[in-house]
Amino acid sequence: MKFLGLITGLVLAFLVGSTAIAAPARNAFGFNSGLISGFPTGSVRLTGGGAYDPATSFIHASGSFDCVTTVSQGQLTNCLAGEGVKWDADSLQGSVGFKCTGAAAEALKTATTNDQTVVLKANFYRAGDGEEESFHAVDMIVSETDLDPGRDGMQNVWIRAVGCGSALVHFNNSTP
Repeated sequence: MKFLGLITGLVLAFLVGSTAIAAPARNAFGFNSGLISGFPTGSVRLTGGGAYDPATSFIHASGSFDCVTTVSQGQLTNCLAGEGVKWDADSLQGSVGFKCTGAAAEALKTATTNDQTVVLKANFYRAGDGEEESFHAVDMIVSETDLDPGRDGMQNVWIRAVGCGSALVHFNNSTP
């Protein structure tokens, strides 16, 4: 009887291990930004990370955020200074057009999801709103590379209608 249990255990371990090996590859990322700004009003602090798979549009990511100064334009309008608790991913995007300042003279740039950049829509939550999104499906970019090499400094994180910022970023890419 012990022998049968041992064989069953080994077969189950093999099957579970085979499933893990056959699982799709996922990219993981983590970041911490001190300040995202550039548009006429508002600045945001953002941190977080998660996993994503561009081939299947899978994303599971979240983190913390707060509005350092009041945002008065775009999807985060009325996020007041000191507000903000957390964010979570709504959906993975293939690409997005963006500007760091929103100035009419600034050229529109494009970021594309790959093994060094993740483009997503995120839900942002303020204290007091519970599990209801305070701001829904806000475009966001996190990248290991500079999103706007023409600007001084590193611009590797972005939020629509808030701007760009510098972040400590790490991507971990797995391949099958």
